[in-house]
Amino acid sequence: MEHAAQVSVPSRSNVNDSKPFSLPIAALRLGAFLCFAGWTWVHYYWEAPYGVLLWQDATFDLATRLGLTWDEFVGTGADDGFVQKWLGKIWWLYLACTVMTLTVRKKSWFQMAGLVFGSGMLTILCYAKYVASQRQLPMFVEHGSQMLIPILLVLALSLGPRHRLTVITAVIAVIMTFAGHGSYALGYWPTPGNFYAMTSLILEVEYPTAQSLLRVAGMLDFLVCIGICIPYLRHPSAWYATIWGFLTSIARPVAGMSWGLHYWGADQFLHEAVLRAPHFLIPVYLLIVWRQRRGPETGQTADDPQQNPTVTDADVTDLGLPATNRLCTLDRTPSDQ
Repeated sequence: MEHAAQVSVPSRSNVNDSKPFSLPIAALRLGAFLCFAGWTWVHYYWEAPYGVLLWQDATFDLATRLGLTWDEFVGTGADDGFVQKWLGKIWWLYLACTVMTLTVRKKSWFQMAGLVFGSGMLTILCYAKYVASQRQLPMFVEHGSQMLIPILLVLALSLGPRHRLTVITAVIAVIMTFAGHGSYALGYWPTPGNFYAMTSLILEVEYPTAQSLLRVAGMLDFLVCIGICIPYLRHPSAWYATIWGFLTSIARPVAGMSWGLHYWGADQFLHEAVLRAPHFLIPVYLLIVWRQRRGPETGQTADDPQQNPTVTDADVTDLGLPATNRLCTLDRTPSDQ
């Protein structure tokens, strides 16, 4: 009597997606790595933008309660006060987060907690920039992709890159970034001068033309925020977000760097593109996970008529599954009974 042993296992694409360096996870890993690396350079080479939060009477009152004098809090010379010393060492925390983006795995709970903490540091950093901008809301909102990229990596590793919560968080990050950009470009808040400067320098156009181009770009930014939530429009929206996110990231070094500058000015402008990598790599991640329609609950692809394909023992062996996991169902022909 012959038996055809069959087993129901996840499709090969979903097995590959669960690997720590699968394509969707790699996109998030690279985005988080570049974001932390860029901000590490800012903290190490330049002054971190926390001054607006620290140089306040309320902060000094807190320091006084902790027993610090004015000289100890501010310092009597160059970088010898409490604030300067603390700001001079915080780059180590960003460097640690940069390394963890490469080493974190599915069950590395300590490193995952470190990345969540890193997301909190990025949030405080973006809040400081928001306060420095006279509390202009788009300044905080447009950094959504940077603030959420470490959490996205943790969700992708712990729940899976195709899990609904992971995808929804990525969509929120894209909407925040493009809504912030669009608000500035359309003039809902005063458009930053560097927007006009970069557009004029790169495209070699005058101010009126640069303003018109920014207004068009702002409208497209808001269309992306809407289209990425609509099934039939999400693919072209994610493609546009990827391309436009990349172009706006490299616009800083393209407009600022020059062959006439020492090291072409890379130390001043290159990190501006690097830390903005989540602006285009999160849309890349969405494009990858949206390659095929997903099932409503399990994350299986629905384009395949067999979401849990039936395979033979040879296929199971090829997948590398242990024999103890072969929950076999025997299909018997009438002659076998």
